[in-house]
Amino acid sequence: MGSCVRSLVAVLGMVLALGFSASAGSADEGMWTFDDFPAQKVADAYGFKPSQAWLDNVRLASVRLAFGCSGSFVSSSGLVMTNHHCAQGCISQLSTGGKDYNRDGFYAATTADEKRCPAQEINQLIKIDDVTARIKSAENGLAAGAANAARKAEVARITQACDPSLRCDVVTLYNGGQYKLYTYRAYRDVRLVWAPEFDIAFFGGDPDNFSFPRFDLDITLLRVYDGDKPANTPNFFAWNPNGPQDGELTFVSGNPGRTERLETVAELQYQRDTALPFSIRNASDLDGYLTRYAAESPEHAKEALDTIFGTENGLKLNIGREAALLTPSFFAGKEKQEADFKAAVAADPAKQAKYGGAWAAIAQAEGRRDESTYFKDGGLARGSTLLGFAQTLVRAAAERPKPNDKRLPEFSDARLKTLQLSLFSSAPVYPDFEQARLTWALTKLRQNLTADDPFVRKVLGQRSPEELAALISTSKLSNPAVRRALWDGGQAAIDASTDPAIVLMRSVEPDARAARRAYEENVEAPIAANEELLGEARFAVYGTSVYPDATFTARLSYGSVKGYEQRGQTIAPFTTIGGLFERATGRPPFALPKSWLDAQHALNPNTKMNFVTTNDIIGGNSGSPVIDKDARIVGLIFDGNLQSLGGDYFYDGTANRAVAVDSAAITQALRVVYKDKRLLEELGQ
Repeated sequence: MGSCVRSLVAVLGMVLALGFSASAGSADEGMWTFDDFPAQKVADAYGFKPSQAWLDNVRLASVRLAFGCSGSFVSSSGLVMTNHHCAQGCISQLSTGGKDYNRDGFYAATTADEKRCPAQEINQLIKIDDVTARIKSAENGLAAGAANAARKAEVARITQACDPSLRCDVVTLYNGGQYKLYTYRAYRDVRLVWAPEFDIAFFGGDPDNFSFPRFDLDITLLRVYDGDKPANTPNFFAWNPNGPQDGELTFVSGNPGRTERLETVAELQYQRDTALPFSIRNASDLDGYLTRYAAESPEHAKEALDTIFGTENGLKLNIGREAALLTPSFFAGKEKQEADFKAAVAADPAKQAKYGGAWAAIAQAEGRRDESTYFKDGGLARGSTLLGFAQTLVRAAAERPKPNDKRLPEFSDARLKTLQLSLFSSAPVYPDFEQARLTWALTKLRQNLTADDPFVRKVLGQRSPEELAALISTSKLSNPAVRRALWDGGQAAIDASTDPAIVLMRSVEPDARAARRAYEENVEAPIAANEELLGEARFAVYGTSVYPDATFTARLSYGSVKGYEQRGQTIAPFTTIGGLFERATGRPPFALPKSWLDAQHALNPNTKMNFVTTNDIIGGNSGSPVIDKDARIVGLIFDGNLQSLGGDYFYDGTANRAVAVDSAAITQALRVVYKDKRLLEELGQ
């Protein structure tokens, strides 16, 4: 572990040791659902009470990028604001034929110049329905395994009944205490409008990631289309070109990915002792491997950019999570929370009889986890785009003929359109990068399961990882038309295929399914059943005064612009454009693009660049709008600070901060650096 990482762990450990006990009941804590938002708490703390009309408009003006981020409508013509790093996949996929939009940026002078993203979907949440009673009725009286299957089947039936032009997801809240049907308007024609250069969007690179002060213009503008025309989006956020003031009330509307604040101590122990150390070792090794690959040539650097970015971001995040769980005072606080919850249940004999055994049952299920499942079911697909296509095609051929409620969930009718968007994407597959990634993945497979494992022998045979990766890289699945033909041809086409990727994934599919079944029966089903019991118990004890864990679904948090203390030093809430130029060294990752260097003399150095707020966010909130009480854009979330890395498990209002691009910086960049009158006019500037 490098000195920078050791410093990160040490500082975070100190913060957690000091902050955990004070964090309980922090005023700004909570990622609240739109149908249970504590408007009165906001009024009590800040003197402003959001009305139902206000909440409805904010929900409809906010969007979710289907592959891991958030965004917002900022015009009535489908213009969507999100982060550059959220749209980087699209930017990279469009960078073909000698073009490099990550390096040079992208600007569409007219709507005709806006380029369609090969694999992007944007969801607008239009309705929330409570389906808890239906789910509970379907699983009532069944043992854990049967209840798990019945729950999935009922979810499939609920979503199948939705309008096929919409996207419907059944969302689990409070670990099974509630089930809600979220209905989305799904936009699958998404086009790139404007993106700055990578060097300003991710200025400071990995050294500055999860830190503050920051100086990033991490923004991209997309547009959703309907019928080959810009979509009509009457619910959108107006633009405040001045940004927020210190102490001002702010709201963040987004889709936080996952938190584990309601999980049991046994579940957190598994994360601390097994899952996170494995992920950290894996990501650290992959990062070094890909960094060497990228250094071989400019083309390799271009191919590996997105994967390196994601790997390094995940690595730093998991190091922070591990540091939180390894901090004795923090973990002791979690143990006390659980002990208090258990005592509240035990105080009522009826509750104890119904819920008292759930904690032990979850602990037993955690002990039955088999780490080989990671490699057998999906490990190869995670290490190779081509094998990912192949696994999807092999499974789809078997699953699609089944009744909807009998399929694997990812092949249900409700998910097929999103799945097909990725499967038939025109995004390029780079043979050299594909071969390099798969060589690494196969090497890890053999290292972790050993050369004697029957699954490893089936995959590799007499071949080395390098030899098999070279063979797979000759697959024709890089051609979308080939993938389409195999999809349309069904099981007969899959059985007849001699494509090396299909042949390999077809051969290991029985092993993968067996590993998945064992996991579902021995781990997933008992944990789900007993988490559901604890969800009911939590309602019985605490009601809805506790917000549900994040589930990559629409949430609203409230807070304010506020600095914090770190190592005895006061961190001011704002940085400036002048500070950006002072920080620049001319060397990556602190090198500015030419457009910014040329415009330096015309830029106001006192313009606010980035700022921090007390809003409670987590991964998945990237691209979320920061709005004021008048529902105007004042910023764009793109990160959290170092102290937010424990946010999976708790919120510390003394130092946990969301990091955002200031709308003042975005406005000045469009006006002075990029001279983009078209977009300024669309934003009302």
